[in-house]
Amino acid sequence: MKPWAKSFYNSTAWKRCRESYIKTVHGLCERCGAPGKIVHHKVYLTPQNIDNPAISLNHELLEYVCQDDHNREHHGSHEPLVEDGLMFDEHGDLIQDGRESFI
Repeated sequence: MKPWAKSFYNSTAWKRCRESYIKTVHGLCERCGAPGKIVHHKVYLTPQNIDNPAISLNHELLEYVCQDDHNREHHGSHEPLVEDGLMFDEHGDLIQDGRESFI
């Protein structure tokens, strides 16, 4: 997560918006129908627009997507972007997957 976005993503307003948006799409990825994971901003957030609720908290500008579709959106790849045992969180930060590896 970008340092300038931390306070926004930790805010009560974002958490409530995110939760209510996920409910409207029944927790499913809006692109492929798989379980969703990340509320994606269709208008990328910047330091200039993040404090504008008409952009950052507007349901019309959000999309709930699975990890794979989020990766494709931001990285243009259909291939896994990380090694086994790693994944991107809802803020785009690299974290440990938490799933057991069967290798």
